[in-house]
Amino acid sequence: MTGAVLAFAGRRIDAPGTVPARFPPEMAAPLRTVFDALLAREEVEVVVSSGACGADLLLLDAAEARGLRARLVLPFAPETFRAASVTDRSDPEHWGARFDRAVARARAAGDLLDLDCAVQGGPAYAAATEAIVVEAAALAKGPPHRRGLAVIAVDHRPRTSTDASRDLAALATREGFELITLSTLDPQLPAR
Repeated sequence: MTGAVLAFAGRRIDAPGTVPARFPPEMAAPLRTVFDALLAREEVEVVVSSGACGADLLLLDAAEARGLRARLVLPFAPETFRAASVTDRSDPEHWGARFDRAVARARAAGDLLDLDCAVQGGPAYAAATEAIVVEAAALAKGPPHRRGLAVIAVDHRPRTSTDASRDLAALATREGFELITLSTLDPQLPAR
């Protein structure tokens, strides 16, 4: 067995005035540092994620910095997703540039999966979450055979609406993936 395939879902960066905080902008740099350490420690070879502003794009940046393959799963066209889930928060130019780079990289590698969902909203995002797990499971089964790893970055407060992170954790553990939970409020690499 070689390294790991990492299926990921995490919180978006908080909009201004979000109370209670779920992923404050000042936690972005510490979480990015945790991602660097996690990718190295777990010997990750492939990342499968969506591309929302916040945890998704921070992980994709860390994967790019390590030269790892990154499969980008979007529920609908990149331009539509960018407007709905990337540039609608604080610092849209910053997040938009990261997203554009991730899309260009995935497209060039043949690793951009646009699900082309007709309707935006909960069902489209749920379809993307399921597709992340399906893609990661297929990549883990090989060849070469790799270990399946599910990582979520959350604030540990239950959400009343759809929660892609919770859903990814449930789907991936059913596939036999190991689960690692990271905090967006106090980013630290959990001990092994």
